Amino acid sequence: MSTYVVRFMKDVLGEYGRQCEVCQGTLEVDAADEIEATERAKAKFCEDQALHHWSLHADRIHVKPADFPS
Repeated sequence: MSTYVVRFMKDVLGEYGRQCEVCQGTLEVDAADEIEATERAKAKFCEDQALHHWSLHADRIHVKPADFPS
């Protein structure tokens, strides 16, 4: 299994009415691939935030392999 960093991102209006991207949460997930990491992170995010669906607090999900020095 590999470790992935999963970020839940949302677009919000910032200063002067400009759109900016805000991270609503970050999770480290152990999974076989990015698809499994995404699904595990969605479930954990919903549990942590007491949500029925992750998209209530985020617009998109970014998944990247964790970079650990060897």
